[in-house]
Amino acid sequence: MDWVAPLISLSLMEIVLGIDNVIFIAILVGRLPYHQQNLARQLGLGLALVTRLLLLFAISWIMQLEGTLFTLTEWGIKEEWLKLIFSHPEDVNNVTGKDLVLLIGGLFLIAKSVHEIHAKLEGEEHGHSGSGGGKANFGWMIFQIILLDIVFSLDSVITAVGMAQQIWIMVVAMVIAVGVMLIFAGAISRFVAKHPTIKILALSFLILIGVMLVAEGTGGHLDRGYVYFAMAFALGVELINLRLRSKQGGVTLREPPPVAD
Repeated sequence: MDWVAPLISLSLMEIVLGIDNVIFIAILVGRLPYHQQNLARQLGLGLALVTRLLLLFAISWIMQLEGTLFTLTEWGIKEEWLKLIFSHPEDVNNVTGKDLVLLIGGLFLIAKSVHEIHAKLEGEEHGHSGSGGGKANFGWMIFQIILLDIVFSLDSVITAVGMAQQIWIMVVAMVIAVGVMLIFAGAISRFVAKHPTIKILALSFLILIGVMLVAEGTGGHLDRGYVYFAMAFALGVELINLRLRSKQGGVTLREPPPVAD
């Protein structure tokens, strides 16, 4: 029974690491027609599980991503410049495959979240016109989910390898975590869609996670414990605000027109 503790610990950790994935999917599927949202959620989380398992079974390739691909000094960037900006310039100078994935994924997450916040505040219609209608949008949403699934899966797989020794424990823990996410993803999506300020808060969380990914991709490090605590504290405060606003009247954001079926 020495496998019980690692399985429980890893399952809980995978659930925590999957929260950002659920939030991102909840925001994206809210753009789709109602009848497509549940399918998109299930497909997105299913793809997240497939991505994690594929990366897990290709763990030797994942470890190779830690190797240096090139150095910034090779591209003409002086080491003195790096010393002025970064506390550990040697980490920034040596660029790995993992760094590139985290950096690109973080920048995409920041740009996407800022764009969504701007659209919701200004009521802009973006990406809803043109031929193909709902089907084109559905495909684009799934593509974005797959892209971020890869980024989120890297941390998930690396954490699994660090916490457990047996491959079957890692696989079972990931299946459990995604199963839990599938159960609660619909409720989370409905809650986020029902409360506009929660939606903005969720997008702000994604910006914070994007900044964390960019920091890690450039050789820095942000303690995830502090980040998750800040997110939990902000959510707690907002839930109190929701309770107060329920007695005083709600808040309304300008939403883009819905996608035509």
